[in-house]
Amino acid sequence: MEGLRRFSKLTCFSTLFLIFVGGMVTSTGSGLAVPDWPLSYGMLFPPMVGGIFYEHSHRMAAATVGLLTVGLVVGLGIREKRRWVRLLGIWALAAVVAQGLLGGLTVLFLLPKPISISHGILAQTFFVLTIIIAYSLSAEREIREFGEEGRRDPRFIKMALLFTIIVYVQLILGAIMRHTGSGLAIPDFPKMGGYWIPPFHEGMLSRINDWRFGHNLDPVRMGQVVTHFIHRVGALGIAVVLCFLNTFGFKYGIFNKKIFKTLLLLDSLVIVQLALGALTVLTYKSSLITSFHVVTGAAVLGVCVLLFLRTAPLSMNSLKQELRLR
Repeated sequence: MEGLRRFSKLTCFSTLFLIFVGGMVTSTGSGLAVPDWPLSYGMLFPPMVGGIFYEHSHRMAAATVGLLTVGLVVGLGIREKRRWVRLLGIWALAAVVAQGLLGGLTVLFLLPKPISISHGILAQTFFVLTIIIAYSLSAEREIREFGEEGRRDPRFIKMALLFTIIVYVQLILGAIMRHTGSGLAIPDFPKMGGYWIPPFHEGMLSRINDWRFGHNLDPVRMGQVVTHFIHRVGALGIAVVLCFLNTFGFKYGIFNKKIFKTLLLLDSLVIVQLALGALTVLTYKSSLITSFHVVTGAAVLGVCVLLFLRTAPLSMNSLKQELRLR
């Protein structure tokens, strides 16, 4: 079982790396550097030059994660007795197959926004599934299952779940912003179009498009500006909710060092993520900065899920009872 545990963790971290590589494809505008699929210019290994390097590397990383997922599902089928864990593995396999198909459709249909956005969202969802599977196999969970659960705070459980949902929604907003070309729809920071409180009138839009014209960028529509603004508001909301989460968490975490350390890691990642978001604008969407912003967002979501798993009771019935408590 120890080998399967390590294999599940390898799948998690490989997925996180894949998200980074996918971020580099979008950030460098290499999504159509290889116009055919599933082969690359009719070859398995095309010359790795220019945008082909990023796109084909993404395909290779995706294939690797796909094979790891198949191996994980086979391992679960052989070694795992819990039906719900095996079922999670099947869902993960279905997700990775769907993700591969969406990736192919993204290329074949020339980067359509709905498919590209869905591709980004499903990547985060699959990552969450790998974390849940890895935790279900962990020695930590096994110890909890056969030992004393210790003190639990229903308020902290609810707050951890709420924060996870908010982060997931924020990542969806980020995918929408990214694939609708809204990343620099508001090109300044901390002001927005020259305003602290954007009025969203034609004067603001004209000022933004004048700046974009001077930087050889296409003009944006007001809808793109609003999309970008909502993403910034979401980041502020995450910071506020995290403060409340810490209020409950540091009291609860005193009695559980793993939860305490997980919360500290979450705090650190959110601070880094907020800084990367600002730098993405200030560096005019530097490819590396933007890609690190994408992968750090995924890491934040992953740690949120881990925090919730470590906090919540193991049985679904107990969890439902805890969530009903006020």
